Amino acid sequence: MMARLAGKVAIITGGGQGVGLGIAAAFAKEGASLMLTGRDGAKLERAAASLTMAGGTVATFVSDATLRASAEATVAATMAQFGQIDCLVNNAQSTTHGVPLAELTDEQIALTLGSGLMGTIYHMQAAYPHMRSSGGSIINFGSREGIHGGKGFGIYAANKEGIRGWSRVAAREWGADKIRVNILCPAALSPSAKDYLDANPAHAEAYRATIALGYFGDPEADIGPIAVFLASDDSRYLTGQTLNADGGQEML
Repeated sequence: MMARLAGKVAIITGGGQGVGLGIAAAFAKEGASLMLTGRDGAKLERAAASLTMAGGTVATFVSDATLRASAEATVAATMAQFGQIDCLVNNAQSTTHGVPLAELTDEQIALTLGSGLMGTIYHMQAAYPHMRSSGGSIINFGSREGIHGGKGFGIYAANKEGIRGWSRVAAREWGADKIRVNILCPAALSPSAKDYLDANPAHAEAYRATIALGYFGDPEADIGPIAVFLASDDSRYLTGQTLNADGGQEML
């Protein structure tokens, strides 16, 4: 049986750890060639080494998602390395949690919007000319906190809902080019999520209680297969949709 992503090339931003790395591992197992990006070159190289040992074809590119020039350079490097782009996974995101709206600073706002909202559109715009000839899949990241509006997540929630806005418009505008754009809202135990929950045990238990399946997802085992579905031809008739891969927290 042929691997579901055989012959496909995917860019995964923030691919050196957490959800990005979990998705990269799932993609590699299904035959995709990968371009992993992020700010930490050593972390990217460690991720690439582990994926290559498992049989994956992986390249890395050190980049800053907040910069348009960096997104354009990432796409150029991917085209030079692989000659095509079939999937773009806009996973990169930095933010500060637990800050009430009344106390948000310009720096905290800029950090979140720059890496998420702006980083997403920069990469979408850079990849579009190379995807429109053959179609493909763009996977952007929303969040339960954007839909739910949790206390202390104001700028993060606004940022993630903005990304859902980009995605729905792109799905309509780029559908004629056979480019599908969908939103994944994962609840996974990434390093940053683990750090936050470890520092806030009461919130961690309250949060766990909202998960119908009773556990935090694993980036590779639980989130990865859903991303594989979105990247594969199995989802060829799905676009503009939000998939809550959260164990049953938000039910739309």
